[in-house]
Amino acid sequence: MNDSQPERRRFQRVAFDADTQLCQAGRCWPVVLHDLSLKGLLVEWPAGWAGDADAPFAVRIALSAEVVVQMEVRLAHSRDGLLGFECRAIDLDSLSHLRRLVELNLGDARLLDRELAALGRP
Repeated sequence: MNDSQPERRRFQRVAFDADTQLCQAGRCWPVVLHDLSLKGLLVEWPAGWAGDADAPFAVRIALSAEVVVQMEVRLAHSRDGLLGFECRAIDLDSLSHLRRLVELNLGDARLLDRELAALGRP
């Protein structure tokens, strides 16, 4: 993805600060979360980064001490010290927590319904 391409994002990003960890093949990196959506997340490039762009990653986002969002992601892009990941799999509890977070931040149930409907489209 480059800056000259037209904007294709169908999912609203939510700026959110939460303890976030990215793992792959037994290695884990704490990352700074910039934002997330129903379809993925954007993080700062972590120190000591040695991830394999062709293999899946597991991400763990602690929204609170009791609420954790976990998903399988793939690296979609890296640019300007940031890594963008696309969600490939998420469990129902994590999806429910993420849905509620997006709902609270969007402030419009119609926008959330549109984003949920878009999850099923390629």
